[in-house]
Amino acid sequence: MSAETSGLIADRALLGRTSTAERVADVLRTRISEGFFSPGTRLAEDAIAGALAVSRNTLREAFRLLTHERLLTHELNRGVFVRVLTTDDVIDIYRVRKLVECAAVRDLTEPPTGLDSLLAAVSDGAAAAEQADWRGLGTANIRFHQVIASFTGSHRVDELMRGILAELRLVFYVMQDPRWFHEPYLVRNGEIAARLQEGDGAGAATMLAVYLDDAEHQLVGAYANHNPAE
Repeated sequence: MSAETSGLIADRALLGRTSTAERVADVLRTRISEGFFSPGTRLAEDAIAGALAVSRNTLREAFRLLTHERLLTHELNRGVFVRVLTTDDVIDIYRVRKLVECAAVRDLTEPPTGLDSLLAAVSDGAAAAEQADWRGLGTANIRFHQVIASFTGSHRVDELMRGILAELRLVFYVMQDPRWFHEPYLVRNGEIAARLQEGDGAGAATMLAVYLDDAEHQLVGAYANHNPAE
């Protein structure tokens, strides 16, 4: 057995721990995307490790991964917190979204594979709105945009957008009236989906660009009101 192979065998434990940490990070990222953790929330290490039946070391590695993704922040002697985003974060998130999402649909000339998932996200949003479940509506909206990004056919884009959309969920908390913010975009989601059903990717991209501009302006305005000194 070579020295190189012996070294790799010694790394087995590290590989297993990292793999588990990535799965834990995925669980927490999903929970953030679904609105279960609000910005500024302190993540109780013992409680979360116990709930997920993982070691504290594994959880800490997951925290480090999510800190790198800008979803969490570590404060010395205080612990790990869900990150509070800034106006600059909002602008940058929307810059990425416009580049990715509009490009994902622009060249489509027939209904894309995965359209059923897009229509299901619209339906789930409508069902949540009927029940006044505004967190559920926000989750359906995020899923709609994740599906839009998936039309690129790129796993790397999918991974990028999972992080971007989890950050977006933290932005939504600045809206004091989630119904007022989310309901109009539910209608527009349906309109974009209808264009894609017709194979009109260029038309969908144009609608999506305006949609994203409008959402960005609303959220930046809300941040200005919420944090006037920023």
